Amino acid sequence: MSPRVVLVGMPGSGKTTIGQRVAHALGTSFTDSDQLIAEKYDMPCGKVLETFGEEEFRRIEHEVVAEALGGNGVLALGGGAVVHPGTRELLDDQVVVRLEIPIDDAMQRLEGNRSRPLLNVADPRAAYERLLAQRGPLYEEVSDYTITGGNKSSQRVVTEILTFMEDIYPDQMRPERP
Repeated sequence: MSPRVVLVGMPGSGKTTIGQRVAHALGTSFTDSDQLIAEKYDMPCGKVLETFGEEEFRRIEHEVVAEALGGNGVLALGGGAVVHPGTRELLDDQVVVRLEIPIDDAMQRLEGNRSRPLLNVADPRAAYERLLAQRGPLYEEVSDYTITGGNKSSQRVVTEILTFMEDIYPDQMRPERP
């Protein structure tokens, strides 16, 4: 068993919102790897990163993602999950959709959000641009399909994902058996 679709993308790209809506449309469950980490350590995901440092956090995240890939439904990964080579390897045989939005839109969505330690700096835009430069090629490496949002409604993005899945991965569209 594995997820029907895995969503990747930068912070603020809408992975959680879109993932929940895709799961609802498919009549399946939604899982967010950041939420799993928060539950495992009984603290917000950003606090886990601050507590353990990025290297250890990525190892923890890799373990959580590996376990989550054993489930079904729709899975959204944390923005930096693709940094870990083992996590990228795990995504090789998954249906992976990248959500992408313009930087201005991401900055607007993330404004005032203090729960993201890597962006909790004097110049969050510059930090975001650095992260995007690092992660962009990795997202491209693991993704089967990329959707650029920003000016699109969430419903339109969900429809694009479902259309992609129906056209390319019709088996992923079957209803789950109880």
